[in-house]
Amino acid sequence: MPKAARISVSLPVSSQKKSEGHQLVSIALFSGIGLLVSLIAILCGVPGVWF
Repeated sequence: MPKAARISVSLPVSSQKKSEGHQLVSIALFSGIGLLVSLIAILCGVPGVWF
């Protein structure tokens, strides 16, 4: 008689909170880098639509 193995995968609830935090860190880094590049461009006098 064949026997079947039951495999259950349980995902912890805290993984969802970690992924939300990871997304927030990614957005903050992207925004910070963009602001830094814009500030350097303004200080160096790069012509653009700054004002």
